[in-house]
Amino acid sequence: MMKKIYSSVLLILAITSFSGCKKYLETAPDQRTKLNTPEKVGELLATAYAQADYVTFAEAASDNSEDKGVNVGDIAVENQDAYLWRDVNGRDTGTPTNFWNASYTAIAAANAALEAINSMPDQTAYLAYKGEALVARAYAHFMLVTFFAKAYDPTTSNDSPGIPYVTVPEKIVFGQYTRGTVASTYAAIEKDLLEGMPLLKDNAYKVPKYHFNQAAANAFAARFYLFKRDYAKVVTYATAVAPSGSFATIIRPWNTRYYAASANEFRIAFTQAAEPSNLLITEAASSWARNQAFYRYGMGLTLNAASYQPNVTGTSFTSQKVLSYGVPNYTLYKYLELFIRTSPNATIGFPYTMMIQFTTDEVLLNRAEAYANLGQNTLALADLNTFVSTRVQGYNSTTHAVTLAKVASFYNTNDPKEGLVKTVLDFKKQEFAQEGLRWLDIVRLGLTVRHNIKAVDNSDTFVTLAPTDPRRLFQLPSEVKLSGIDQNPR
Repeated sequence: MMKKIYSSVLLILAITSFSGCKKYLETAPDQRTKLNTPEKVGELLATAYAQADYVTFAEAASDNSEDKGVNVGDIAVENQDAYLWRDVNGRDTGTPTNFWNASYTAIAAANAALEAINSMPDQTAYLAYKGEALVARAYAHFMLVTFFAKAYDPTTSNDSPGIPYVTVPEKIVFGQYTRGTVASTYAAIEKDLLEGMPLLKDNAYKVPKYHFNQAAANAFAARFYLFKRDYAKVVTYATAVAPSGSFATIIRPWNTRYYAASANEFRIAFTQAAEPSNLLITEAASSWARNQAFYRYGMGLTLNAASYQPNVTGTSFTSQKVLSYGVPNYTLYKYLELFIRTSPNATIGFPYTMMIQFTTDEVLLNRAEAYANLGQNTLALADLNTFVSTRVQGYNSTTHAVTLAKVASFYNTNDPKEGLVKTVLDFKKQEFAQEGLRWLDIVRLGLTVRHNIKAVDNSDTFVTLAPTDPRRLFQLPSEVKLSGIDQNPR
């Protein structure tokens, strides 16, 4: 109930119909639980995370997807339109519109919690929740600006349109907003993030990994400053995720426990809160777990074969599990669907998927990239080799270790920074396949994407998405024009 009550931003920014608004707004919210205890505020903050997946459209748009062929796989707008870099024609789960709406619903919950906390004469018992609300609000806006605005570039003024940064609960329906700029959006994100992080307390939650705990907030900060290219801060926040100094025991155990697990054991473990590598887990109304292997545009023959090719280590990541539902429908089997029935005896319901927002694996690779950009090559190599040690079956530090000589030879470059960054990006591309994170690196670094288009005779033509192509920005919902917000140019 509280999610519906406090989702007024959704009404403003993505309204589809409205009736009787004056009467509704003038009615005292008697049916609403008053936010007058820390416990009630904490319950509200469970909805301060977008209950939608970005993986579906982000993965399709990236170079981690290919056209499997005519009459191969299922056609769905959230998959096909994103792959062809068209404005996604739909608002169901897995679409940019759905993610936009869900993100502003989450922001509304964070704002309602902050308003309640700020009204308290003594906020002491609420401070951990205030921190969570601020960081969750920052994260929702960060993901929105990442998908719907140009990437931050520290060499420019960043004066292109950002996204509306909403900081107060809405009191009217047709409020007017501006997108601000990328610079102003990033400034607001940073303010919320830095104000909220010191207030977080892991012991405030029964299951800290379902909330912005301290490690997850540091992981977010590391990602945020990687986008800002403030590499010293990336190192600081990434290192704080593993204060003992060792990532080796908290990244995914691909060549040990995962390798020995059955397919079902593996996918159960992959999204569990008990998994040390998982830092923040959210739920999403999503059919990604059931559909991703069967979409026409996804992991097919070419990408599957590429995953077995030797990388800079001299071998491939042989511990990664790749399953097939019949060639060429491949899956890494990372997700387990949760089917929520409409009633205990119903045969119908809604699919949900647990989505991993941050992992120690991403943090480690982000730090390696930061070290490379800082010219700290030895430290970058150390992080890369920690990562590799859990990816290669039968890992041998002498045979499989990443070295500057191997990097120079593999990437044909005499520039250590260039080679090390390419190593990081290649590792991330494979590691986070079918998780949507590749798109973040594509927009962050202006990488060109190349997609194949299959003809009836199975021949390929190719199309590219250049760094300056306006289609790299997903389109805002058409309804935002009601609030005076301009859509992205096409």
